[in-house]
Amino acid sequence: MKLYAFNLDVIGAMAKGEVGYNAEAAQAAANNLLALAMTHQDAYWAPGTSTAELGNETRALPLIWEEGSRFGDIGVQLIEAVRQLAATAGEGQDTLRDAIRGVGGACSACHRSYRQR
Repeated sequence: MKLYAFNLDVIGAMAKGEVGYNAEAAQAAANNLLALAMTHQDAYWAPGTSTAELGNETRALPLIWEEGSRFGDIGVQLIEAVRQLAATAGEGQDTLRDAIRGVGGACSACHRSYRQR
């Protein structure tokens, strides 16, 4: 998650205009996010690794593994949003700003339901 956050910070700062837009840096960060999203993550989210078992060592709520969890569906949404971001990140600040919204939406959907505050 720290690698996601690092790359999102790079892109987010450009999208918000906090730093100047740099097509090469935006594309590199978007490509990094895509590589992370495409990584096989079953071991990241193994049963027995929630706050119920590990306490403060994690922020993953046990809801991830419950029947009817949408966790996997949100992961698919994240992959699609990151693909869109990676396809357009080098095209300009406005395009970057539009594409990052989808990524933020997927991140927020997961964090609201499956991450301890």
